[in-house]
Amino acid sequence: MNFYDIMYGMRKGILSFIVASVALNSGAALANWQYSGEYTYDMYAYDNGGRASVSIRGGATYAMSKMGNDVGSVVYSYCVDPVTGELYATESDGSCASGLDYAGTGSLGSLGMSDLGEIAFSGGASIGWILPDHPQWRLELGWDHFSEVDYNETPLFHGDMKLSGGAVYDNFAAASVQSTMSTDIISVMAFYDFFDGYVKPLRTMIPYIGIGFGYADTKTVMNIADLYGNLSDFEDLTNFGELDGGVIHFYKSTTNTSNIAGVAALGFSYGLIDNLFLDFGARVSYLPRVKYRLTNADDTRHLDWFSAKNLIYANVMVGVRLEF
Repeated sequence: MNFYDIMYGMRKGILSFIVASVALNSGAALANWQYSGEYTYDMYAYDNGGRASVSIRGGATYAMSKMGNDVGSVVYSYCVDPVTGELYATESDGSCASGLDYAGTGSLGSLGMSDLGEIAFSGGASIGWILPDHPQWRLELGWDHFSEVDYNETPLFHGDMKLSGGAVYDNFAAASVQSTMSTDIISVMAFYDFFDGYVKPLRTMIPYIGIGFGYADTKTVMNIADLYGNLSDFEDLTNFGELDGGVIHFYKSTTNTSNIAGVAALGFSYGLIDNLFLDFGARVSYLPRVKYRLTNADDTRHLDWFSAKNLIYANVMVGVRLEF
């Protein structure tokens, strides 16, 4: 065998090896194409805890507030019997009858009111986002509705009225009211869930706290009655009702008040299955002031009558939250 025969044999062997390798590789490619769905482990892949969430809730709320008398334009004038000290209303022209001395004026706005404290229904819904790499934190945009709370009082205004001359009209009473108040709050809140890791554990109580703020719209509906007959003599008040037999029958008055509300929450969640949680919580919503106003027949005039000051809705609710 000479040198050329040897080189020819080597070339033939190399060519056969290349053909065999290509055939094997083609067969592997064909297998992968025919049987899709092969999983390749990625050691760098991980769940960062980021989720979207949707929740609904419902329960009971206790509304409480200090009620403030806002009437400033209703002023009474009185005369006093210098012998008995008994007070009498002045004549229609503001003068005192014979034998009486002028005692001074007193404002209806100086009288006190009973505070608000009523139970009502509350419900709400939220959408949110659980922060990636910080799954203990979640942000929520929520809506809460507080159903009608009654405020019915007779008398509405009551107390000892001090007159400008120094005398005191004991146990003065005026007006009767039947009214309702309902509120809707759109809020943005931040929550912190107390758990370790990136995925919330199932069948475990997970405490949380939350804080935020929102926009509150409160509707009040008010019916005022001159039950004691000491409002109907004021000419300006006749714009807010109809005179019948010398007594004002006030129109039903509706007022909407807007507030910036503060909201705080605490509670715990309980995982039922993957991404489905029961939520047991308490929330407190704070509104600075809600107005009750007299309105005229065509709602073009308004008169502040009283208000709910430092209104607090304290509610307990049960809800369901889906995280996905």
